[in-house]
Amino acid sequence: MAVLSDPISDFLTRLKNASRAGNETFTAPHSKIKEAIAQILQDEGYIWNYEVDTTGKFSEIKVKVKYSDSGTAVLTDLKRISKPGIRRYVGAGEIPRVLNGLGISIVSTSKGLKTGAAARREKLGGEVLAFVW
Repeated sequence: MAVLSDPISDFLTRLKNASRAGNETFTAPHSKIKEAIAQILQDEGYIWNYEVDTTGKFSEIKVKVKYSDSGTAVLTDLKRISKPGIRRYVGAGEIPRVLNGLGISIVSTSKGLKTGAAARREKLGGEVLAFVW
């Protein structure tokens, strides 16, 4: 397997590709931040659930993608904002709204990963990781 310079982007790309291809599940290497992102996506209704598989040599996170009754993916698109080469930090009042509130932003704060709305409500700034809609 190739060395990844941005594992968060890899996880989000796997999610986007699985939802566009109509795959029911996908797996990715596990980390605590990917698990926190999956928890936020589950809480916001973009995925059904996730589980951590520790039976192999390396632990993996297995995510079940959510589809509507008509068979279209709930996740329309996503965009990675902060990248390893250029980080984007914002204050609590500067957290952007995604599609006028139809999407979510994922923000890494001093109190863990939060949605943009939750970080704004708790008056926390941080690094904007991604937009999801």
